[in-house]
Amino acid sequence: MPKVELEDVVHVEDTHITVRGYRRRTTIPSGVFKFMGLKNGDVIRWVATRDGTVYVKKLDEGSE
Repeated sequence: MPKVELEDVVHVEDTHITVRGYRRRTTIPSGVFKFMGLKNGDVIRWVATRDGTVYVKKLDEGSE
């Protein structure tokens, strides 16, 4: 896991994955949901790197 500076951390929470057939689901923790200002219909982008780091970013409308 890459080194994370504590002063950069805003929220930490764990969630579980649910797998049903071909579907894989997880819940966005409420603290992260609020921090990102998410609402119904928003699009988030997941970027996975070779070192196992995953970045999640809310896309602006029209930037898909």
